[in-house]
Amino acid sequence: MPLIRNWFAKRPRYHLHFTPTYGSWLNQVERWFALLTQRQIKRGTHRTVRELERAIKDSIRHHNHDPKPFRWVKTGDQILASIARFAQRTVRDRVTAYNSHRISVTGL
Repeated sequence: MPLIRNWFAKRPRYHLHFTPTYGSWLNQVERWFALLTQRQIKRGTHRTVRELERAIKDSIRHHNHDPKPFRWVKTGDQILASIARFAQRTVRDRVTAYNSHRISVTGL
């Protein structure tokens, strides 16, 4: 798309990185950034961009001092079973809500 290419051409500081959709490794990267946000950014008080950058870099240094890999702790079958239970609960709750609404309307 020419419009997008032109936008990026005017801003050489930005770079596009294409990643596969639903890449399991990408979930781990997202989780790492979620932890960084949770532990450092939300809990801190940063009055300037420089303070925020310093806090992020300190957090990264601390993490890299004793890194621990993210590990999948469930099998694919366990994850699929969990999704199936969630789907069953969702359907059951909708049916219950529909039936209770129907009863209250017909009871008038």
